[in-house]
Amino acid sequence: MKKSSKRRLESFGRTISLISTAVIVFIVLSILYFVTSKGISTFVTDGVSLGDFLTKSIWNPGTVADDGTPLVGALPMIAGSFLVTLISAALATPFAVAAALFMTEISPKSGKKILQPVIELLVGIPSVVYGFIGLTVVVPFVRSLFGGTGFGILSSTLVLFVMILPTVTSMSVDALNAVPRHYREASLAMGGTRWQTIYKVVLRAATPGLMTAVVFGMARAFGEALAVQMVIGNATLMPNNLVTPASTLTSILTMSMGNTVMGTLENNVLWSLATILLLMALFFNILTRYIGKKGAVKK
Repeated sequence: MKKSSKRRLESFGRTISLISTAVIVFIVLSILYFVTSKGISTFVTDGVSLGDFLTKSIWNPGTVADDGTPLVGALPMIAGSFLVTLISAALATPFAVAAALFMTEISPKSGKKILQPVIELLVGIPSVVYGFIGLTVVVPFVRSLFGGTGFGILSSTLVLFVMILPTVTSMSVDALNAVPRHYREASLAMGGTRWQTIYKVVLRAATPGLMTAVVFGMARAFGEALAVQMVIGNATLMPNNLVTPASTLTSILTMSMGNTVMGTLENNVLWSLATILLLMALFFNILTRYIGKKGAVKK
């Protein structure tokens, strides 16, 4: 009646899995609690208004206004982050979907020989290399074309476009490959051309997966720090156009976090910016799961 060795090994493996899962959940909850508690200190301890923090456009935590309120308006960084993310995703999506269609529907053999190595190479390049290329190539190009300093939303968008392109392309390829083959065969059997099959059948069936790929690309663009910091100009001003220096949440965090004292207002407002980034990461994850559930095949 004793447990066999395989049964004991199975119980041991189940215990190890449960412990590992519990540790991961504890670490995630600890990070959420730590960042959130630090972030709300700006409003609970220092008395900063949440409305002023989200809507005001003057960022100078070391000084106060005439009425005594700290100048901690984060709207320029929030607007910069959303602009960079949305524009880069809008630029990357058509190229990524077109490349994925070429690799899966038009010329799979050539696509794997040519595009697959290029995508893998782009994924492996560090962020600092993208930032340095943007600083030495993209910024002078924008400066010569539009004038000004060359730093700004446009330069950051072009750099992020190249950075998120392999991510969106790889996930788009997986989404297109997940479309059942009999969908294509049924369309062709009914007299549809290859392009009609791709547009009317394949793309529509793969829409949830393609949307998930775009959301993942946006999540990476929103959280990118080093490459954006090198080419955006890091000016805490509202972006009036795409070719003037601006800033993002991540660029201000990487520049300022090491120059503040823990517990001060200057430090707490940076944790508040980090809390916004954390909430946006949670939003992207929830949106991805929602899209996946909506696109799941009902049995």
